[in-house]
Amino acid sequence: MSDFIHSGWAFYVAVLTVLSVVACLVLLIIASRRKVMASDNSTGHVWDEDLRELNNPLPRWWMGLFVLTVIFAVVYLALYPGLAVVDGSLKWTSTGQYEAEQTRAREAMAPLYAKYAAMSAEELAQDDDAMGIGQRLFINNCAQCHGSDARGSRGFPNLADDDWLWGGDHDAIKTTITEGRMGVMPPMADAIGGGENVRNVAHYVLSLSDSPHNPVFAQLGREHFAACAACHGEDGKGMQALGAPNLTDRIWLHGWGEQAIVTRVNEGITNAMPAQARLLTPEQIHVLAAYVWQLSRPTAVAAN
Repeated sequence: MSDFIHSGWAFYVAVLTVLSVVACLVLLIIASRRKVMASDNSTGHVWDEDLRELNNPLPRWWMGLFVLTVIFAVVYLALYPGLAVVDGSLKWTSTGQYEAEQTRAREAMAPLYAKYAAMSAEELAQDDDAMGIGQRLFINNCAQCHGSDARGSRGFPNLADDDWLWGGDHDAIKTTITEGRMGVMPPMADAIGGGENVRNVAHYVLSLSDSPHNPVFAQLGREHFAACAACHGEDGKGMQALGAPNLTDRIWLHGWGEQAIVTRVNEGITNAMPAQARLLTPEQIHVLAAYVWQLSRPTAVAAN
């Protein structure tokens, strides 16, 4: 892929563009000097006995349009970065235009969000307008991974339950949205002794949530689970400070069963949620976090 974003391609585009403009000018000059032939000006092609193809020069108005087109192209390339290696006198960029449009949109919405900025998650959850805004922010920025119903899928956490890897209070959710998260489980096969120990630890992990497992294998894997306890805790209930999952709740983000756990132990896994601070304002994140927060607390919210 790096071959296609090499700086040499910019010079290739610039040279090709300049040559195209020059070629158009040369063709226009040649065509403008063409005269009507002294004879009958026929190419010799005849159809339906009397329809002859004539070799006339282009009409002047048509030539004028071509000239205007070339002039427009030259002016455009002087003003805008059409040559790829020159910024253009207007210094326009798509990034700059996008950021300017975003700034205008945020300024227009600032009075609305100012009202919500001082409200708590509980208060926002009771405000239908705020939740409507939160839902639209979620659909536009989060649903691609977590689904429109926020229930996620394999590898993408369900936000509608009460199981939180990094904490589920309003402030923790705001931090997650703002800064993003990087969850890393390194390959642990060597740390637990490899071989059959990996299978045994997998059955011990299954036993923590009272899932179907082999009790003998689970008992053999118990002592080797100590290598995993640094993140998941001795009781397997995880550690939100590290984003380590709770292994006792029967919620399996990357697949359930012996083979799925063995794969995770052998290969490890990295899960990343990108930071949204560049795309959303703090006020938008405040409302969005409240919307996500209330998804897992419908009963509590309804009671208020």
